[in-house]
Order: sequence, then C-alpha cells, then structure tokens
Amino acid sequence: MARELTTLTDLARLGFAELDEAASQLAELGQTHQTAGLVAFFADAANPDQALSALMELMRQSPTEVGALLAREDSAHRLVRVLGASSGLAEFFRRHPNELTALAEPLERPPTVDEYRAELLEAVAGLDAEPEEAAWNALRARYRRHLSTLTAYDLAQADPLGALDTVAAALADLAAAALDASLVVARGHSTFPADQVAATRLAIIGMGKAGARELNYVSDVDVIFVVEGDGVSDDRAVEIGTRIAMGTMRGIHDFAREPRLWEVDANLRPEGKDGALVRSLESHVAYYDRWAKSWEFQALLKARPLAGDLELGERYVERVAPKVWTSASRENFVEGVQRMRERVTENIPSDELDFQLKLGPGGLRDVEFTIQLLQLVHGQTDDRVRQRATLPALAALAEQGYIGRVESAEFARDYRFLRLLEHRLQLAQLRRTHLMPSDRESLRILARATGRATSAAELTEQWTRVKHAVRSLHERLFYRPLLSAVAGLREGDFALTSQQATDRLAAIGFTDPKGALAHIAALTGGVSRRASIQRHLLPVMLQWFADGADPDYGLLAFRRLSDDLGESYWFLRMLRDSSGAAKRLTNVLSSSRFVGVLLERIPEAAAWFDHEEELRPRTAAALIEETVATLARHDDLASAALALRTARRREVLRLAIGAILGHVRVEQLGRALADVTTALLTGVLSAIRAPHDGIEFAIIAMGRYGGQELGFGSDADVMYVYRATTATDAEAQATAEAIVADLARQTEDLRLPLDLDLDLRPEGKNGAVVRSLASYRAYYERWSLTWEAQALLRARAAVGDVALMDDFEALADEVRFPTSIADKDVREVKRIKARVESERLPQAADPARHLKLGRGSLSDVEWFVQLIQLQHGARIPGLRTTSTLDALDVARHNGFLTDAEAEKLREAWVLASRVRSAMTLWTARTADVLPTDRRQLDGVARLLEYPPGSASALEEDYLRVTRLARAVFERRFYGLETRQEPTTG
Repeated sequence: MARELTTLTDLARLGFAELDEAASQLAELGQTHQTAGLVAFFADAANPDQALSALMELMRQSPTEVGALLAREDSAHRLVRVLGASSGLAEFFRRHPNELTALAEPLERPPTVDEYRAELLEAVAGLDAEPEEAAWNALRARYRRHLSTLTAYDLAQADPLGALDTVAAALADLAAAALDASLVVARGHSTFPADQVAATRLAIIGMGKAGARELNYVSDVDVIFVVEGDGVSDDRAVEIGTRIAMGTMRGIHDFAREPRLWEVDANLRPEGKDGALVRSLESHVAYYDRWAKSWEFQALLKARPLAGDLELGERYVERVAPKVWTSASRENFVEGVQRMRERVTENIPSDELDFQLKLGPGGLRDVEFTIQLLQLVHGQTDDRVRQRATLPALAALAEQGYIGRVESAEFARDYRFLRLLEHRLQLAQLRRTHLMPSDRESLRILARATGRATSAAELTEQWTRVKHAVRSLHERLFYRPLLSAVAGLREGDFALTSQQATDRLAAIGFTDPKGALAHIAALTGGVSRRASIQRHLLPVMLQWFADGADPDYGLLAFRRLSDDLGESYWFLRMLRDSSGAAKRLTNVLSSSRFVGVLLERIPEAAAWFDHEEELRPRTAAALIEETVATLARHDDLASAALALRTARRREVLRLAIGAILGHVRVEQLGRALADVTTALLTGVLSAIRAPHDGIEFAIIAMGRYGGQELGFGSDADVMYVYRATTATDAEAQATAEAIVADLARQTEDLRLPLDLDLDLRPEGKNGAVVRSLASYRAYYERWSLTWEAQALLRARAAVGDVALMDDFEALADEVRFPTSIADKDVREVKRIKARVESERLPQAADPARHLKLGRGSLSDVEWFVQLIQLQHGARIPGLRTTSTLDALDVARHNGFLTDAEAEKLREAWVLASRVRSAMTLWTARTADVLPTDRRQLDGVARLLEYPPGSASALEEDYLRVTRLARAVFERRFYGLETRQEPTTG
C-alpha cells in the first residue's frame, strides 16, 4: 500500500471506525491487488467498514469476479459505493457472485419500463415446466441485478436530491416489470384449462407510490386486481383471475431460496381485507358508486395501469377518475380526510413517534396528505392539478396559485430530503423501514449515505429543521378553513344568575362560563350603588365582551378594574352615562392583555375612554416639559427615576389604547414610542449626571429607535458617546461608564421592560459599552465593517449635550454616506443578508411567518432601502434619513423601483409592523412569528380591524403581501428574475 494511505489517521479521515481491523484487511488485500487508488474510494462509501468487510468476503469467495471489477478504477469505485451503502446487495452478490458483472459498466440512464419488462420476462422464459419456485428465484435474482445497477447509478449522482425523481420512477418501472414477469409465471403454472386462462384478462392497478411512479427501494407495492372474461363468463374469469393474482403475489413475496422482493399489498381494494381479491370492472364501479368511503377515493388518486392487461387497466382508471374528482363534494369529506390523518399520527407507538420518517409529525405523510387534500378540493374544477405523483402535483398547485411558490419550493425541497433519507435507510439492508436510527454511529453512516451531512449531529439538526418546517407548513395548508359558518344569536332577555345564563355565556363565546358567572356575581352582588349600576350595565356589556376576541379575559380585567376603582364616582358615571366609553372599554379589555396588565397599575387611565382626545399621542415637547417638571419635584434619584418610569408606563398605555381604537397609525406609533423613550432617557440622564462632571455625554438612538419605528415590545437600540472637557481621559472614561451603569439601573422596569440594547456598537457584544468621540472616529476610520456603516444609517442623536450630538452625527454621515461604495462591499451586504436569513432565523421558525427576518418581512424592506442609502446617500440628500418609509419614498421618486414595487414593499413593512405590535398587545409578550394557533391568529386579526373569525383572512393576506414583497426584493436586491405574471387586456 502507498505510504500515505496506511496510517490510522488517514483511515479515520476516510470514514473508517474500526481502524485496526480496516488496516489489517487492507494489508491482506494489498497482497494480491494494488490498493493505493482503491482506498480513496472508501471516502465515498456510506459505511467504509462494511464496504471493506464485504469486499474481502467476496474476494475470498469469488476472486475472479471481484478481481475483474477491481482491475478498473470506475468499476472498483461503483463496487465500493454499493457495498458501503447496502449490506442487502452485498448478501445478494455473495449468493450470486456471477451477478457482479452488473457493476462492470456505468448505467447512463435507467432502463424504460419496456426494457425492464423484457429483461425480467427473459429471466423466467422457458421455466413453465420447472417448479414455480425456480421461476421465482430467477425473477428475483434478475430484479436484484437491475436493482444493483440502479443503486450504483443513484449513488454516483452529484445531486442525489435532484436524481431522486428519476430513481423513484425507475424503481416503480422495475416493480411493474417484476409483477408482469410473476404474472406470466402464475399463468404458466395455472391448473385451469389453458384456453380459459388465456381468455381471462387481468389488469394490475398500481396504487400509492407505485401508481405515482415514486416508489421506494423497499416498499409495499399497493395494487388492485381487475378482471374481465374474453370468451369466458365474468364469474369464471373472477375465479381464474383470483388464483392467478394469488400466484402473482406469491412470486414476489412468498418464501423461496432467493428472498422475497417486497410485499404486494392488495388491501386498498373494495372492502379492504374482507373484500374479494379480484373483481370485474363493473363490480368495482358499482362498489365505488354505492359503498366507498372518502379515504378510498383519496387512495384512487394515484391509480395507474401497472402490469397485466394495460388496456383493461386504462378503462378502469377512466371509469373511476370522475368519481375521484367529485369526491370532495361529499358531505364532511374534508373533515374526514383530516381526521384520517390525525388517526394515523395517533396510532404511532409512543416509542416510535420521534423517529418516524413517514407517519410522524413533519414526516412524508404530512406532505402527501396536504397535497392530496388540496388536489381533491381544487381538482373538482381544475384538471391541471390532477396529477398522480406528489411533486408534479405540488408544482401544479403552485402554478395555478393554490399555494405560494415559496411554500411549494420549500415543500418540494423538504419532501425530497425526507425521501432521500427513506431511500438510504431502506437500501442499507434492503428492508422496509421508516424509522430513523437512534444511535450516533448509525446516524453518522446515514449522513454519509445521503451526502447531505458529515456527522450524526449535522444530519439530526437538518432532519429536525425539516420536520418542523413540514409540520408548520402542513398545519397552515391542511387545516386552512375552507368555509366560514355564521350562527345567529338567540333572542330574549339575559338572566344573570340562572342556569340559562351559563348556557348563554357559553353560546356567546365564553370558554369558561362558570368562571364568567362568578365574575358577574362579584360585580353585581350586594346592595351598593356600584352593584346596582353594574346590574343594569352588564347585560349589555357582556354582549360587547362576547364580540371581542377574548371575552373571558375582558370580563376578568373589567372586574379587576372595577375592584381597583371601587366606588369612584367618575368611573361609575362614565359607565352609566357614556355608552361609547363603556363599549370602547369592553372592546379594549377583550382584545389586549397588554392593556389589561397596565390598567391594573394605572386604573385612573380608564377615564381616557370618555375623552378620545386623550388617546392621541402627546408631542415630544409636551413629554419633555413634563419630564423637566417631574425632575423639579424630586430631590433624590430613586424617586425621580420611579416617577419617570411611571410616566413612561402611562404614555405607553395611552398609545396602546389609542392604537387599538384606531386613533394611532403605525407610522405615528413608531415616532410616539420613540418620543416616550427619549423623554424617559432625558429625565434619567439629567437626574444621574452631576454638575460639572468634566465630560459631554450623549445617547445615540439606533435601529428602530433611531428610525422612530418602535413597536410595542421593541428593544431600544442605543450607543453611548462622550467627550472630555475638563476631565482627563481616564477620568472621562470612568465617569461615562458610571453614567451608563446608572442608566441601566434606573430605567429597569419589571412592569414594562425597557431593554437598552448595545449590540450595534463597534465590535458588537465584544466592544466597549461607551467610547469617546475620538475613539469612534479612530475605529470607523480604521476598522469599520460594512455592517457597521449600515447600522449607522439609523443612528440619530437623541439625548445629551447638543454640541456632542451634532458632532457625532457629522461623523456618522462620513461613514454611512460614502462618496462611493466598492462592489465588494455591496456584495458583502448581500452576503450578510443571505447569511442572516439562513443563520439568524430561529430554529424551526417558518421563514414565511417570521415578521422580522422572514421572506418579504421587515428585514427585506429595510435591507433593500439601506443598500440604496449606502450607494446613493452621498449624492441624494433625501436618502439621508433614518426612516425606512421616508427613504423608500425617495428611492421610488429617484427611479430605483417602480411605484407598484414601492407600494408592495410599503404594504409589507406596514403590515408586518402592525402584526408585530398587535401580537404584543394580544399576549402581553413580545413575539416575532405569525402564530399558527387559530385563536391567537384571530385575536391578532381583530386588533388589525378584521371582522370576527378572520384568522385565515389575516394569514392569507400576510402570506400574499409578503410573497409579493419578496419577489420585489429578490429582483431589486439580489438581481434575481422572477416569473412574469400573465397580463389581461
């Protein structure tokens, strides 16, 4: 052996696990063959140890046949690949060493079904006089010979995902040929009169993956047998055909010297296992007309003449196809299909659920059920989606607009990945399995077999991501409501304390009617003036609560508010005398936990519901004026900071209520929240700083804070800068750091968190928390990266000493608006954006639903605008703005995109921003992913002024708007061409 291939390190690098054993076997092989080139081929073997052991066993058993393959590099390479991928094929070659010649030459393309059929029929020709088992053995050996050549072809593909469709189709053709050959054997060994056998026409209908030409390496082949007499009666034909069908199945899967190929499964026939194995065409049609269940029509979607009498098979398909494509109109069809899928998942053993590649959540069946449901629903009127195979059907659904192209591409990619895992798992031992291995070594081998990963951890990570992606997409499409049902409410008075009240509460939308009744009792009990007024108000208010998205929480929040305000005259008068205020209050409380929580702390804010002018944003000047007055009233830092934090809560609450009631647009909201944040920081900074501290200090607003585009729950991105006046450099740095620390302490608010995020500072999390202006200048001149210039595009001096603020913005302008930007820097921006999409998106998050980083969402619009600002801000003054929408308008005006394109980006940015804030209002938690839970989605939709029951409408609007925005982004940012939509006119 060559020196460089003898070390254990080299063997480990090639993928061997049993290094000493491998070295010993290679030494033995080296005594008779040149191994220097051969050893390198094991790097391409899924299991190098298995490949080498099998090679040595074959070499000892059949040195001539193996030697002929090893004599040529290409055939040696094929042999090593096949032995490393399949112990099942290695066993086949040990049983039939003469079949090793199958690997002598490369397969340029898989044979056609007719070529396969001719080969397998040739294998059983002339064996009618022999026992059936002799013909079975010959058939199975010839089948596996062709399987080995197809395996070698598959393993040699540079893109195994791309080749998967071709391989799956070839496997289906090979199975069809095997059935034809086995049928010939069954006919030849029939005990019925030869003329009657010849007069019995038998068609084998392929179902499932065989029918769709997307078969696995070892899969049950689902079939239906159809018979017709041609010179014999149908009853006699059924009798003969049944025996022939049984013989055909036995030839494939009964025990013999050569192992079975796969199971021939006829359980999809009418009445399943309890039904007749073979029926006439008319009997099949009669059954489907009268007795068939919905799932049987779903199964027939893939029906195809597979073997036997193909003309009879075509007539069968022609007769049942109309029934398939009208089945979705059957009563409760969709619900039945959905429930069947759920039952499949529920019946998976608990110890297999996390390893099921086919039936588990996020598995192959999720993809197939989703596509089949959509086909059956839309195929009623659109024959363009009537495809047998999964991926062509998916493409047709996307082409006709039933699902998005992005979703289609994701589904197709993930489906191929799952199928590739399935193929490699089954190929390993030529055994039907859909369970992923649980041990690291088996996972490592599978990773190598797929060519998609190099380690167990990497493969597991990919599989987990795909499972989550498939499941989320499945839930979005599979369970999308197709109809909206509206029920009228009962007439009549409402008895607050009767059993009928509980029933009515449930009927009008309360999920906990007993709990609601307890709140009503607490509000109306007793003889107080408050109880008396509440007894008059509640019958009306309850209906208003029920009209909201979360009536249970609305009533609970109202009870708490009433308890806090007690007998307050103004509150009771407002509820009694101002129906508008009461309705607005119930609307907000049943829509927003965020508001409910803040109202518990500031109950007097309920007065705003009677004075709508109080629900509009206050000006920045008014907020600063209040801040100055607050500082004047407090002598110590702690009390001043507390008062300032309380003022912030109050103003955020004002904006939340105003936004829910439609008084604050999203653009106003961003500016108003930024003004509230600035007022707090202005006050706290003033309270912290000592007179004559020897420095100038400023807070630079960054990100959404800098762009005045904050939403509820947004972080406040900032940077801090100082400049020494009378202090030494060391003293100035220490003073500035102390100010930063105090700012963090005094702005901390557990009730309404404010995160002063410093991650956009130079060097990110590794950089200093505060720098001098000179330090910023030195850093940007020497070390600044493109992303830091991009971050500065939204830098806005917000708080601090005016001279320093002006000087910092002047410095920022030099960095963010260069006179020219190199092509490599433009490429770097695009590269980072692509990396952000692939790496920063949370694991298992659906890219189409992520509001901040998803496709067509906030980041797409902002990165597009920011690239234009970097490139052209120096010569176009209007682009020198921290506002995304303002910059977008200037970009449109200057011809960087069309009016229509700008409108699509604006619509996506505004919708994503509104949804993001609405989710915080609904849950009182920050979230960046459009929910899949229908109740949550409906709550968000209601906050966006959709009517009740609009979860799907919001979902579809968001996916449509962001899909259109993404197309603009890809075209204008990456330069990718998109398919032109058809025009009308």
